[in-house]
Amino acid sequence: VQLQASGGGLVQPGGSLRLSCIASGRTFSNNGMGWFRQAPGKEREFVAGISWSKTTYFADSLKGRFTISRDNAKNTVWLQMNSLKPEDTAVYYCAASRTPYSSRNPTTYNYWGQGTQVTVSS
Repeated sequence: VQLQASGGGLVQPGGSLRLSCIASGRTFSNNGMGWFRQAPGKEREFVAGISWSKTTYFADSLKGRFTISRDNAKNTVWLQMNSLKPEDTAVYYCAASRTPYSSRNPTTYNYWGQGTQVTVSS
């Protein structure tokens, strides 16, 4: 089972990026999925989650700038990030939950991707 995150890169403040997470080895259509991020010297933090039924959840500080979506037929989850700020710089990880729901608690996720670097800088 593998989660492959991609789409990171260097972007200027105010720009946008779309991260992708493709799952292989099994289907996650009945599992919640989430995105987390970790900046240097900081704890990993919840960014967004989407349940099996496509209910979405966001970190309060990111509402309105980030959206999350999924296509179960493609076993893929996306994180659309708009109006990016330097403080969004981090390694972004996708994860699959043990349950049909997403959560801010990283211990509820049992599969993790390798991470993709997002750098917001002029």
